[in-house]
Amino acid sequence: MSTESSGARERIGHWRRSFRLWRWQRPFWAGLLTLLGGVPIIYIPYANPGLEQLSFRLATTTGSGSLIIGVLLFVLGLTMWFQPHSRVFAGVAAILLGLVSIVVSNIGGFLVGFLLTLVGGGMGVAWVADKDRPTSGPGHAGDPDDEMDPAVFEPAPVGVDDGQDGGRRDA
Repeated sequence: MSTESSGARERIGHWRRSFRLWRWQRPFWAGLLTLLGGVPIIYIPYANPGLEQLSFRLATTTGSGSLIIGVLLFVLGLTMWFQPHSRVFAGVAAILLGLVSIVVSNIGGFLVGFLLTLVGGGMGVAWVADKDRPTSGPGHAGDPDDEMDPAVFEPAPVGVDDGQDGGRRDA
């Protein structure tokens, strides 16, 4: 094995590790699905599908609306990647634009763009940064040997004082 190939492998391994770390620190898949959802919404109104000699055009007056919605979805997908603290805003805006695309853009890019945008926006809203996730306790993803205690997830019986409210009873 030559030193050039081992150096290249080391650089590729370093790049993969750094990309993985970057990807874990943001809602990567949510942003990717939102970006991909914008593609059919933009493309379909401007496509010129044809059947041998017959050519028909799907572009209507909604072509500009589709273009605006698609570009905004691209921007929201990139916002999820590069401004992860704005993920809730970007996710809600992506969901709303996906819903608007049903009316404006050929049934949301024949439902493909709509569904990708809806899933991507929902994932963006639901994503939690590692610093916000619990680092220990039952069911922690980082500890596969830790078993979840079902009693932790069951609600306390009504009328039982758990000592957390100082003995006060609210009626």
